[in-house]
Amino acid sequence: MFVIADLAEAQPRPGSGGPPIDPNEPNPIDPLESLWIEELTFMEVRDAISGGMTTAIIPTGGVEQNGPYLAAGKHNYILQQTAEAVARKLDNALITPIVVFVPQGDMDIAPGTMRYPGTIGVTNETFKSLLSDIATSLRASGFRNIVMIGDSGGNQGPQAEVAEHLSARWTDGHTKIFHIPEYYNWVERQEWLRERGINEVMQPIGLHDEFSATAIMMLTDPTTVRMEQRIRAGHFSVNGVDLAPISRTRALGSELVDWISDVTVTAIHKVIQ
Repeated sequence: MFVIADLAEAQPRPGSGGPPIDPNEPNPIDPLESLWIEELTFMEVRDAISGGMTTAIIPTGGVEQNGPYLAAGKHNYILQQTAEAVARKLDNALITPIVVFVPQGDMDIAPGTMRYPGTIGVTNETFKSLLSDIATSLRASGFRNIVMIGDSGGNQGPQAEVAEHLSARWTDGHTKIFHIPEYYNWVERQEWLRERGINEVMQPIGLHDEFSATAIMMLTDPTTVRMEQRIRAGHFSVNGVDLAPISRTRALGSELVDWISDVTVTAIHKVIQ
């Protein structure tokens, strides 16, 4: 346990610019309108929490091979859309930076995913330690509810373990933490798409790509799915589904984000209540 020294007695550290600012000092400017903690000042986060933004979302993605058309940060680009949609519908939540380093299976070079250049993995223990430290920081900031959503299958088990472990430790009623498995509902996403005429035939070669991921990524940045290059090469399709017209694919991506966020928000309300 540590104690913050009295501000009047605090000595400036080299390069610190002087004594630390009073954490209760009023914000001298209008706040930025953002739900992403990394984009906010500490005063903006502080005032948001005191104003009722007492839920924090920890989104976890990954950096892995998504071949051969999708950028390695596929899950992170998806979360830029879905995590913000969830936060906006909750109406009382801020979002941490996306956790991009996650388990990617066996850390040995072969025969796992680590043999693909660009894949960055961590062990389950490292991942759980990182999530625990992030959650503990959020608790110290004053958040009352912390929810974890993971956009990759390997993230789910460790997140559930962290939620269980911290819930057993945090017994004072100040902060609760939850893993939301309903967010990662890939099978249900496929059914949702089939109901809208998107019938994919998954490739036996293990193409790490599918319509829902591509459609949502196109909302964030079309270069992440190499849209122009694929059109020029005649590869603007996935699993037998044409990605043209672009307007249709983007519209379905937007509708899918809306549906995913609805499912997730319903699950969050259920566990918090």
